[in-house]
Amino acid sequence: MEQPDRYSRQTIFQGIGPEGQRRLGEGCAVVVGCGALGTVVASALARAGVGHLRVIDRDFIEYHNLQRQLLYTESDIEENLPKAVAAERHLRAANSAIEVEGVVADFSPSNAERLVEGADVIVDGLDNFETRFLVNDVARKLGIPWVYGGAIGSSGMTATFLPRERPCFRCMVNRPPAGGTLTCDTAGVVNSAPWVVGSLEAAEAFKILLGTVPASRELVVFDLWQRSFQSLPLEGVVDVKCPACAGNYEFLEGTPRTRITSLCGQNAVQIWNLAAGPMRLSEIRERLSALGPVEGSEQMIRFPVGEQELVVFYDGRTIVRGTRDEVLAKALYAKYVGM
Repeated sequence: MEQPDRYSRQTIFQGIGPEGQRRLGEGCAVVVGCGALGTVVASALARAGVGHLRVIDRDFIEYHNLQRQLLYTESDIEENLPKAVAAERHLRAANSAIEVEGVVADFSPSNAERLVEGADVIVDGLDNFETRFLVNDVARKLGIPWVYGGAIGSSGMTATFLPRERPCFRCMVNRPPAGGTLTCDTAGVVNSAPWVVGSLEAAEAFKILLGTVPASRELVVFDLWQRSFQSLPLEGVVDVKCPACAGNYEFLEGTPRTRITSLCGQNAVQIWNLAAGPMRLSEIRERLSALGPVEGSEQMIRFPVGEQELVVFYDGRTIVRGTRDEVLAKALYAKYVGM
């Protein structure tokens, strides 16, 4: 059913107008990851009338997600829905006039180019750095603008990267952090932090789809608890030796930096972050202790997560016991160890 007043409060905004609304309706946005950030971004894009929306996520919904992930409900958990399926359902219910595609998949080098095919903009809803490096590679290779965002605790940051301009994300963050980085599952998060980041990301995506307003060329950093906001020029982080800017897409086309292996004869999956180096087990143990009992020694620690158990070794390996599902193992690793 046609509803001509659906976007009326948007089209009277001078920055969009009727012509801008038409452009949004013809645009295609891909949201990679649909957790706290992704649900805010996807909801904003769908309600604004972005005509083609693809939401990619590998995970299922858990009760602790409801504290900050806006699209989901308790009934989604009772139905055991993947996030991408639930997101598609709720977004279609919010706006039946657009095309919404929920894709249950792990964004990886083998499928990245296919999953962003046709996109006018890629928006970051991720929870780990390694996949962001992959997004950066595929965006630069295919010439697609992308909007980065991250949030943890009460802080967040966001920046926009354009395919034919420097810097790129890899200029800003030269390599993935060492194993044992903080995540929302270990450090916590105030729900308003990812909501602010997601809103800023959505606004940047609108500007890219409209094509009439320059995208931001700054890194925005804030801490809501301290009420501090900063805008830092991106020009200051250009890396003249950046492989991605030189067309060397190591995360998309190079040797995998994370080796995932189902262990023969065991109900377990080994994940080895080859680029991480020695793990800071004392720091990981301290963070995980706030969530439950942690056992171990100087060489390894063990931490139960529901029906699974994570065994983290000093040399960078982690064994996820209690599953043969590599996607589940990778998700648990990203949440509790930090990919």
